[in-house]
Amino acid sequence: MEDTNQTDMNGFILLGLSTVPYLQAIFFILFLLMYIVTLLGNASLIVAVTLNPQLQTPMYFFLTNLALIDICFSSTIVPQLLVNTLSKLKRISQMGCATQMFISLVLGATECLLLAVMAFDRYAAICKPLHYHVIMNQRLCFCLATSCWLICIINSLTHVNLIFRLSFCGVNQVNHYFCEVPPFLQISCSDTWFNTIMMYISALTIGMCSFILTLFSYVHIISTILQTHSSEGRHKTFSTCSSHLIVVSLYYCPIMSMYLRPHSDYSPETDKTISILYTAVTPMFNPIIYGIRNKQVIGTIKAVITRQRQE
Repeated sequence: MEDTNQTDMNGFILLGLSTVPYLQAIFFILFLLMYIVTLLGNASLIVAVTLNPQLQTPMYFFLTNLALIDICFSSTIVPQLLVNTLSKLKRISQMGCATQMFISLVLGATECLLLAVMAFDRYAAICKPLHYHVIMNQRLCFCLATSCWLICIINSLTHVNLIFRLSFCGVNQVNHYFCEVPPFLQISCSDTWFNTIMMYISALTIGMCSFILTLFSYVHIISTILQTHSSEGRHKTFSTCSSHLIVVSLYYCPIMSMYLRPHSDYSPETDKTISILYTAVTPMFNPIIYGIRNKQVIGTIKAVITRQRQE
């Protein structure tokens, strides 16, 4: 009990991505650049949607939620990673660790649900075009977004509470670069079967169900597209949906492999690589994938830059 209290007082040491000095320098520069691109890209997207009335549609309402999630997700993890990369003492307090774990769980799970909601929005727009504005009315959009956030806040509070009820018996070194659930289950000296079961239940209900709902929506979307006689119409619709499919693939695959993998297959280095994909890479690519493919978004951003230069 004394060892556990000592760990609680001193917090945890995050070992980071590497202990090799030249690799640490490379990682620092790489993640700093990725973080800057993430902030600029997502902030630009939010500004474009806010300033252009033509972009204030249900799809872009959900997209601004996604951009906000990506900004907060990166800001929760990457700055701490950058500090730890340069610091010899890679320590984080227990409260800081619990806060980081809670926020990252909320944002990661909310993004899963939000991607499924966005797939439903595309289904309604393509398969039910005449009833789209009736189905995706302002009230429903607000309720869907709010529900995603509330479900994931409750889910995350549950997991963080369960994790920090465990004993760590003086072990405070975590072979990871941020406070995530799986590495803490590995270093705990308590029985973690209940935590593991709860993690699998959450991953299945939030991650897998969101993925299945997304696939279900796109099966109907593709079926509708194939019935379109105009080749130009098919191309336009495929182009609209392809960006969402790319984002879904970049996000769901690594996060599900992280949380649904058997604990016997646990590998710290593999886990760190997988985590990088959905904590740093995907938040950076989301606005690029959505923004570059939309002329209205690019036009609005250019207009804002031009206006600022003239002033």
